[in-house]
Amino acid sequence: MKQTLPVPTEVVQQLAEYFSLLSEPMRLRLLHSLRDEEKCVQELVEATQTSQANVSKHLKVMWQAGILSRRSEGTSAYYRVEDKMIFELCNQVCDCLASRLEQQARNFRVLNSRN
Repeated sequence: MKQTLPVPTEVVQQLAEYFSLLSEPMRLRLLHSLRDEEKCVQELVEATQTSQANVSKHLKVMWQAGILSRRSEGTSAYYRVEDKMIFELCNQVCDCLASRLEQQARNFRVLNSRN
């Protein structure tokens, strides 16, 4: 039997911090808005229908974590996704959730057909 080595505490902490970035719905909405192209803060405010302060707060967190990059042009700040792996991760989670929901729906249909 293969023995699993313990994961260092620092690695577990960094992993938890990375996943915690994705636990905020507004951050997921912002990432979705930035999926295909960079956008300025005002475009993201309009896309998410929330305040500039809220958008800026979440952008800053993701920028500091290295998920986003930022460039300035005049008085505007433009953001783009730097860590494209984040979309692969989200796609895998979405596929898994969709499979679970499909299985639950099949189970409900079977249960309903018995009544």
